[in-house]
Amino acid sequence: MGETEQRPTAGSRLGAQENAGISTLEHGQKPPMTPPGKLVSIKIQMLDDTQETFDVPQRAPGKVLHDAVCNHLNLVEGDYFGLEFPDHKKMMVWLDLLKPVMKQIRRPKHVVVKFVVKFFPPDHAQLQEELTRYLFALQVKQDLAQGRLTCNDTSTALLISHIVQSEIGDFDETIDREHLAKNKYIPQQEALEDKIMEFHRNHMGQTPAESDFQLLEIARRLEMYGIRLHPAKDREGTKINLAVANTGILVFQGHTKINAFNWAKVRKLSFKRKRFLIKLRPDVNSSFQDTLEFLMASRDFCKSFWKICVEHHAFFRLFEEPKPKPKPVLFSRGSSFRFSGRTQKQVLDYVKEGGHKKVQFERKHSKIRSIRSLTTQPSEQHTEVPKQSSSFAYGDDNDAAAVQSCRQGKELKASTEDTGQNKSPSLKKSPKEGRKVDGAVVSTVEEEEEASKDRIQQNRPQSQQPSTGSLTGSPHLSELSINSQGGPSVVNMSLSPNLSPDAKQSSPLISPLLNDPSCIRTEEEEEVRRKRFPTEKAYFIAKEVATTERTYLKDLEVITSWFQSAVSKEDCMPEALKNLIFSNFEPLHKFHTSFLKEIEQRLALWEGRSNAHIKGDYQRIGDVMLKNIQSMKQLAIHLWKHNEILMELENGIKNSRKLETFCRDFELQKVCYLPLNTFLLRPLHRLMHYKQIMERLCKHYPPAHVDFRDSRAALAEISEMVAQLHGNMIKMENFQKLHELKKDLIGIDNLVIPGREFIRLGSLSKLSGKGLQQRMFFLFNDILLYTSRGLTASNQFKVHGHLPLYGMTIEESEEEWGVPHCLTLRGQQQSIIVAASTRSEMDKWTEDIQMAIDLAEKSSGPAPELLASSPPDNKSPDETTVDQESEDDLSASRTSLERQSPHRGNTTVHVCWHRNTSVSMIDFSIAVENQLSGNLLRKFKNSNGWQKLWVVFTNFCMFFYKSHQDNHPLASLPLLGYSLTIPSESENIHKDYVFKLHFKSHVYYFRAESEYTFERWMEVIRSATSSASRTRALSHKEPHAY
Repeated sequence: MGETEQRPTAGSRLGAQENAGISTLEHGQKPPMTPPGKLVSIKIQMLDDTQETFDVPQRAPGKVLHDAVCNHLNLVEGDYFGLEFPDHKKMMVWLDLLKPVMKQIRRPKHVVVKFVVKFFPPDHAQLQEELTRYLFALQVKQDLAQGRLTCNDTSTALLISHIVQSEIGDFDETIDREHLAKNKYIPQQEALEDKIMEFHRNHMGQTPAESDFQLLEIARRLEMYGIRLHPAKDREGTKINLAVANTGILVFQGHTKINAFNWAKVRKLSFKRKRFLIKLRPDVNSSFQDTLEFLMASRDFCKSFWKICVEHHAFFRLFEEPKPKPKPVLFSRGSSFRFSGRTQKQVLDYVKEGGHKKVQFERKHSKIRSIRSLTTQPSEQHTEVPKQSSSFAYGDDNDAAAVQSCRQGKELKASTEDTGQNKSPSLKKSPKEGRKVDGAVVSTVEEEEEASKDRIQQNRPQSQQPSTGSLTGSPHLSELSINSQGGPSVVNMSLSPNLSPDAKQSSPLISPLLNDPSCIRTEEEEEVRRKRFPTEKAYFIAKEVATTERTYLKDLEVITSWFQSAVSKEDCMPEALKNLIFSNFEPLHKFHTSFLKEIEQRLALWEGRSNAHIKGDYQRIGDVMLKNIQSMKQLAIHLWKHNEILMELENGIKNSRKLETFCRDFELQKVCYLPLNTFLLRPLHRLMHYKQIMERLCKHYPPAHVDFRDSRAALAEISEMVAQLHGNMIKMENFQKLHELKKDLIGIDNLVIPGREFIRLGSLSKLSGKGLQQRMFFLFNDILLYTSRGLTASNQFKVHGHLPLYGMTIEESEEEWGVPHCLTLRGQQQSIIVAASTRSEMDKWTEDIQMAIDLAEKSSGPAPELLASSPPDNKSPDETTVDQESEDDLSASRTSLERQSPHRGNTTVHVCWHRNTSVSMIDFSIAVENQLSGNLLRKFKNSNGWQKLWVVFTNFCMFFYKSHQDNHPLASLPLLGYSLTIPSESENIHKDYVFKLHFKSHVYYFRAESEYTFERWMEVIRSATSSASRTRALSHKEPHAY
């Protein structure tokens, strides 16, 4: 008996599993009811020109058919697509997802429904999935062939060159001519063939995913991209065409746009018979009448266009699907039509939260394989897959360089049998992304959480299997790079804005050290260890001195050892600057090395780990602190020099490109886990920590305690030093923060000027003609900047505009614009509307902006025109002039991206961008005071054992080490946006001193060794997870002079 041959389907050609799919519904939402009954076959024409047949019940709503197609393709972002078919009057209409299919498609046997792109986002970088971008690229190819996407010859040739690159690979003149002869992308293609091949020659090494990305980058700037023209007449009877886009309603004469009505200007859309009506918001500066009227061919044409407008407005402008209106009891007036499905914001949030699994796919028209479906040689040393973070990636969406690795695992087996065959390829799950944090190869605990689930399989001996490797999110990453030792090698990459889960930069290797099962303690071992050591609070306060001193010493070694060693190998720093830095840091390092040794010796005596068993004399720490703080006073001359060190280093970087490059490269090293200038301020911060520790010790001791007198004397000494250096430290923190922000911004040259003070940064949505657009705002005491994350390799934030605070007013405007948590900022020359993510975020911004306005009114601070390189202030609110590029720029975009340098991707700015939150200077100051180090036991939500790790908390982030002796962190967890709670009874965490961190679907448990350390960890982490309200205003009487 012969086996029946299975017919390849469109879904399998795209790489879809036959019985697996991903719903486009929100998590927890039930799919629409599928009524039982007779099945009807519907023919669907896919974007790759193949046809598929789907059987749906007669009474099933349109959403059942739409979901069936999306599931068949394993398409996560199916909400951008729609089903289009000719109705009984041969007019092309969209399938209504709420109405039964059979009431719309009357004769299904004679109708072919087309699966096409319905909603074209303003930026293709908002498309998270490579498969989605591939389908969009197919739509562009189809629109070119059908004459819908019109453009000049240069743009046409450039578009086709990227299509050819994705289909046949690198340029070969003979192959190119044969391919172009067989494939007609546009009518009269012959005249452009030489220009197409000329452009194609420049795309060497570009992968299909990169080609799709570049194709969409060019197409989105064309006037006719995503436009479907609807014939109409104006009041004078002039023939025009109407169209709808993400920005609003457009008016064309022929193929030339002559007018546009942004959603922000439109008050109401309606139709009356053949008349389409647009009611505008009143505007004294506008020459338009209140209501515009257009005449269309028929009522059906008019209603069809009105529906499309309603859907586009809802998809791009609303936060969530509009609720259905209650049915009238007696009479109905007007149409009951409403948008059904997720809005774009809901789609982006869904993918950001990681509510899906990555899938691989094959390209029907491509003769080369996407890197996602190629197999690589197995690595002997690295057996773990980089797992992408669903929250933020200094990594997942981060910038800098990408690090990748391969893992052996059954879920990543490549089917070598099908490699050279034409039958439907089996779907392979995608490997996860690697990520680089501040240049260090580290992983986030989100990644390790998933990795821990596979720990049993990892511990078993496995045969080597080929595995796939790719960074699924970044279209600019050309190939997997593995070095000769089997370890990761750095690949230069460029990241796109808003690619939150998918293209959030590279995700780091999961450290084999962090996942080593041997470091998981048994409960018996832990209990025995606990009983051996003292339990009094004073002991744990003394232990905190030791644990934080270890971290401080490591931070000093970043300068005295690692930085000094790197400087000695490069002739990039003036001798005077070298002497200034190292002559002041080396004495500090020498002193604190001796100090730490003395503290550890005292703790050893306290714990009874030495031969000296005399108890009382050694169960104290005040005497050691007093002795060393008095000695520290002799080093005050070096501490006063830190102001000069920081300023001279920044001046040197400003004046020397070589030194700037050197410092930037050093920041990408593993040991430099924080910005370099942060380490220069560490000695000043350490004094504050000593003061806080001695305050807690004095508060704990009764006056009669043997250690109270020394502790109080030590507190007095350190308080005097802090008071002397405090004013200088505040100025330096502001100076350091301005320079750190300068690295994250492009489009502004003179951010750091005398008198300017940083107040708050964070993510807000700005209302423009394109709808609500995520922007990063930076508030200073004289000006407010707003930026977006640029499409560059460095992933810096591009300044879009600025508003001087002098004369500005701020008011809530939720009711006026219908947007929650909305504020209107009215400047003297420009007004903008912004929306915060929550009410509390809005209150923080309102408070800080109002305070900054008050300061600007009272102060004669820096003038706004000092922002010489910023965009002009007279830009219109819809920002239509932003990010315009010429065709020459576009054709050279890839080359220019490759020339750019990598940039740190886990800065606080990027964390706020991805977690949609904000941080003030007060929060930074509190973070400086709330630093902590020590051992914690960590447990994932779905794991059983507790893993002992050395944890350093600083800069709103937890850094994880195997032990305190390690030179660099193995993983990190930024805590902005996380919630800190105590586990509930239902979570079955039957241990003492456990706290819980959770953000969306990520849950981690940490266990401290004592009540004191538990309370301390809770205290410092709470300072990062919940921003402080403003308790003090920045002084405008004493501006910072640099």
